[in-house]
Amino acid sequence: MRVAMIGTGYVGLVSGACFADFGHVVTCIDKDARKIDALNNGEIPIYEPGLKDLVAKNVREERLYFTIDASEAVRKADAVFIAVGTPARRGDGYADLSYVYDAAREIAGLIEGFTVVVTKSTVPVGTGDEVEAIIRETNPDAKFAVVSNPEFLREGAAISDFKRPDRVVVGTDSEEAAKVMHELYRPLYLNETPIVVTQRRTSELIKYAANAFLAVKITFINEIADLCENVGANVQEVSRAIGLDNRIGGKFLHAGPGYGGSCFPKDTLALSRTGQDAGAALKIVNAVIEVNDARKKKMADKVIDFLGGDVTGKSIALLGLAFKPNTDDMRDAPSIDIVAKLQEAGATVRAFDPASMEEAGHVMKDVLFCDGPYHAIENADALVIVTEWDQFRALDLDRVKTTLKAPNIIDLRNIYDTEDMRERGFNYTSVGRAY
Repeated sequence: MRVAMIGTGYVGLVSGACFADFGHVVTCIDKDARKIDALNNGEIPIYEPGLKDLVAKNVREERLYFTIDASEAVRKADAVFIAVGTPARRGDGYADLSYVYDAAREIAGLIEGFTVVVTKSTVPVGTGDEVEAIIRETNPDAKFAVVSNPEFLREGAAISDFKRPDRVVVGTDSEEAAKVMHELYRPLYLNETPIVVTQRRTSELIKYAANAFLAVKITFINEIADLCENVGANVQEVSRAIGLDNRIGGKFLHAGPGYGGSCFPKDTLALSRTGQDAGAALKIVNAVIEVNDARKKKMADKVIDFLGGDVTGKSIALLGLAFKPNTDDMRDAPSIDIVAKLQEAGATVRAFDPASMEEAGHVMKDVLFCDGPYHAIENADALVIVTEWDQFRALDLDRVKTTLKAPNIIDLRNIYDTEDMRERGFNYTSVGRAY
C-alpha cells in the first residue's frame, strides 16, 4: 500500500519506518526543510535505538522517502497519516490542535479517489469530527474517511512496540476504511495482535485513558514510597508483592522522581480539561497532576536535606537528565526542576547523560555538561542518580568513592542495594527504602 505520513517527529518517523519495513511504500512529509535534508542524508533527528538502521534499510530498498512536498505522495496514497505535534497550550493546558487542523486543510486540497485520513497524533475526543468537517468544507467532492489510530509507543522501545504491540486501536464507522487499516497492519496477524475496531470518539479517548491510568500507577507508588520512608518499610518489596496480583500487575510500579516526557504530562492535562468541559471532573487525574508536579521539586529538597539543609557553594553531580533511559527527550523531565531548585539553593551542578545533553542545554542554564560519569562526579560533594541508564547501574564504585569529594549518593531510581552501599562506606539514600 502507499502511505503518506504528515510529520517526521517521534511518532511520524517511527511509524513511517515501521510501515515501510512491513512492505508498504511510505513518504514522510515535513515543512522543515533542514530536517528533511538531514533525513535524506541519513541523519536521524531523535535518539531511538535501532531507528537509524531501520530508516537506512528501507530508504535503500526504496520503500521509504522524505520530502517537503506533500502533493504527489498524498494524491497517490491509500492512507494519509496525521502525525504532527499536539503540545499543551501555554496558559490553559488544552491540546494545541493547530498543526492537526493545518494538516487536514493541506490534505483536503490534494486527495484523489477514496483516501483514508488517519489521525495518529494524540488528540482530544471530537477532534476527528473537526478534521472531517475541515476536509469536507475545503473539498466538498472529496471521497474519504477520517479514522482514529492512536499510537502506544514507548520511547526507547518504539520499534518493538510498533511491530509487536499489545493491541492496535482503530476508530471508524466506515467498513471501507476498516479494510484499509486491516491491510496496513496485516503483517501483525502473524503475532495474533488484537485489532480493536471501535467508534472514533471512543478510540480518541482510549489513548488518554491509558496514559492517565499509567500516570496514576506511577504517582500512587511514589506516594507509597514516601510512606515507606516514614514508617520504616521498603517500597521495592511492596511493589513486587502487589504487582504479583494479576489485577494490578508489576509494570509502572517503580518509585522515582516522578513522570515526565512527551506524553504523560500533556495527556493527563488534556484529559483533565476534557473532563472539565464535559462536566465530568476527573478528580483522580487532577490529583495525579498536582502530586507529580510537586514531587519533582521535592526530589531537590531530598538532596538538600540529605546534605544537611544547606548546599550553598556545594558541587552536585547529576547522572541522567532525560526523563527516562534510551531517549534524548527532555520534555518535562524531573531533572529540570531538580537542577533549577539546587541552583536556586546555591549549588553548582555538573551533569552527564549519554544522549540528552544537547537537548538539556536548551532548557538548563549554567550547568557543566561533562564527558562521562566519572568526569561529572569529579570532586563533587554529592552524586545524584536521576535517570537509570544501564551504564549507571554498573559504576566502578571504588572509583566513584575516591573521585567524589565526599561519599554522598542520592539514588532517585533505587538501582543500588542499600546495605551494600553502606558497607562500602557511602552515605547513601534512595526512594522509599528505609532499610
